[in-house]
Amino acid sequence: MNTLSYKTISVNKETAKKEWVEIDATGQTLGRLSSKVAKLLRGKYKPSFTPHVDCGDNVIIVNADKVIMTGNKWTDRTYLRYSGYPGGQKESTPQDLMNKGGNKKGFHPLYRKVVKGMLPKNKLGDALLSNMFVYEGATHPHEAQKPKKLDINSLK
Repeated sequence: MNTLSYKTISVNKETAKKEWVEIDATGQTLGRLSSKVAKLLRGKYKPSFTPHVDCGDNVIIVNADKVIMTGNKWTDRTYLRYSGYPGGQKESTPQDLMNKGGNKKGFHPLYRKVVKGMLPKNKLGDALLSNMFVYEGATHPHEAQKPKKLDINSLK
């Protein structure tokens, strides 16, 4: 029987084609931006998506301080963390996390907290989160990777 045969292609760490993507957060809503970034990190926009492999892109977010939240969410929403010790529960608002700001290595506490909640809760999720770099200004130190600029509004 001579028919066409279709096979499901499953990528692995060596065959995954990872790219560098730059996203401008100016005027974007934090939750909608973060959900699209989580999909990019996971690789869900690629036809070769494999659930158990890191096949997503490396994402650079610039102008992170120009993101918006509607209503009173900057001050009314609370994020809890617990150290494990008695009396070790602390709460913070998005405004507190935004005021902490990012560092030169691309770590930003607010974006890490929001995007981490949208990724798998396992080792793969931790590895995917390390592919996100967030900077408050318009410049970043990843020019050597030649990231392509992506309009986040064009994604679903």
